Amino acid sequence: MTLLANVLTTLVAVFHVGFMVLEMFFWNHAVGQRVFQLPPDVLASSAVLAANQGLYNGLLAVGLLWSTWTSKRDVQAFFLGWVVVAGIFGAATAKLSILFTQALPGAVALAFVIAVRRIGPARPVTG
Repeated sequence: MTLLANVLTTLVAVFHVGFMVLEMFFWNHAVGQRVFQLPPDVLASSAVLAANQGLYNGLLAVGLLWSTWTSKRDVQAFFLGWVVVAGIFGAATAKLSILFTQALPGAVALAFVIAVRRIGPARPVTG
């Protein structure tokens, strides 16, 4: 179960790296227009805000990867909790699909991380 928690957390981190790249580098391009379905003038006027948002997504990814690399389950849970909160807020204020692309994967990974914390580390069988 620890492996699955780590894989899911890493997958959420990869998603956030993707969000970062989209928001920081492709927001005001054809890719951004296709993904975000906003008119070019809106994309142009909000590019700086999107880059800032992208930076935050990148920081979430770094926190998730670091916590997984160091096996710090409490830190993993902390960052995954913020992913879920950000996804719920984004779904409520921007676009409902954010609930499924950000909050749901974060919640699933968080559930596994919490389960691993409750079960504790695997113990070798002796006998």
